[in-house]
Amino acid sequence: MKKFIIIILILVIAGGGYIFFNSQKNNDLRAMYKTQPLKIGNVTKTVSANGTLNPITVINVGTQVSGTVRKLYVDFNDRVTKGQLLMELDGEVLIATEKQSAAMVNSAKASLDYARADYNRMQTLYKKEYVSKQEVDKALQVLKTAQASLQQAEAQNQKDKSNVGFTKIYSPVDGIVTNREVDVGQTVAASFQTPTLITIAENMSKMSIDTSFAEADIGDIKAGQSVNFTVDAFPNQTFKGIVKQIRLNPTTNSNVVTYNVRIDVDNPKEILLPGMTAYVNIAVIERKNVLLAPNAALRFKPHLDNANNQSAPNSNPLLGGASMRPPGGFGKPNNNKNNAKNNENLGEVKEQRGVLFTIAEDNKTIHGIPVILGITDNNFTQITNINKDINLSEKTQVITGENLLNNKSANNKSNVQMRML
Repeated sequence: MKKFIIIILILVIAGGGYIFFNSQKNNDLRAMYKTQPLKIGNVTKTVSANGTLNPITVINVGTQVSGTVRKLYVDFNDRVTKGQLLMELDGEVLIATEKQSAAMVNSAKASLDYARADYNRMQTLYKKEYVSKQEVDKALQVLKTAQASLQQAEAQNQKDKSNVGFTKIYSPVDGIVTNREVDVGQTVAASFQTPTLITIAENMSKMSIDTSFAEADIGDIKAGQSVNFTVDAFPNQTFKGIVKQIRLNPTTNSNVVTYNVRIDVDNPKEILLPGMTAYVNIAVIERKNVLLAPNAALRFKPHLDNANNQSAPNSNPLLGGASMRPPGGFGKPNNNKNNAKNNENLGEVKEQRGVLFTIAEDNKTIHGIPVILGITDNNFTQITNINKDINLSEKTQVITGENLLNNKSANNKSNVQMRML
């Protein structure tokens, strides 16, 4: 019987100790919440979009005459030089036409010689008064007509010679053949518009990205800004470029206005190919040596009993969650000259406010600290302390989330006090 009583006492003492230990543990705020320190560092705001890589200059080589492709001297990816023969068209018909117009020139020359001799005779006879003035004028008119006919025949012959020359197609620039539209034996027609036969990229070591940015972002983008981008072909490599131009021709699709931004890219190894999709990031605003808070801390909202709290602020609108407007509304921009010296401003940021939560030294109270939000890189956000009585530094631990220790911890949060500073 004594052993049974001793066992019961041991169980009671153990159970009581377990309950006491867990109650103390559940009342420990540092065990109930995850924390992370603030830090001093650099932060950069970027805007992103997708674009397409293209050679800076693309030449579409066509033909001004119709005919059948007789010979091809180049193919895909061949390097060509200016003046190099690319292809030949069958020019038998054009050659025959040129010969015909050449014969017309000879005929016109003969007619002109006869008209000139006749006019000279008429002038001699007119001086001896054997013919009238009217016959002299008629001979002059025939001479002028013969001269005009010769000029017309010569122009036609020159045109036919040019058409014969157009059957041989030469490269207008140095470059690389990126596309060939025709094959040997194919007939091309140039009746209404010039057909494209071969496409040549003038310089593959210099390329451009054509991308579109929304009108909300275009105000932060300026010519000369640095650009980082990646392509699917080389996912682990980051390439660089420079903003060349913001084109003033907007595109509207479903009431969304976008602007084309052209980016110049160096491609010395020619590993970037035309048509690749580029995932572009442009650094538009940069801050250096500023106080940064993790974005998880700005999204955090404690679930406390409102009866025990002085205020229950909502989450930060900049980082998601419910809307938040602290007492007093949005403050004026911070114009501290010392901070301005340490910041490299590449744009302007609209001021917003947020709240950081810390655990008080008594380990029983959560303090809400309002701060002014700066720019964010989606991991950290620049913050400026509003309450000068509170010292925010790299040693400040802010709450980033909850530790779900057990079911009792959620019930004990009703005993936690929260106070806005």
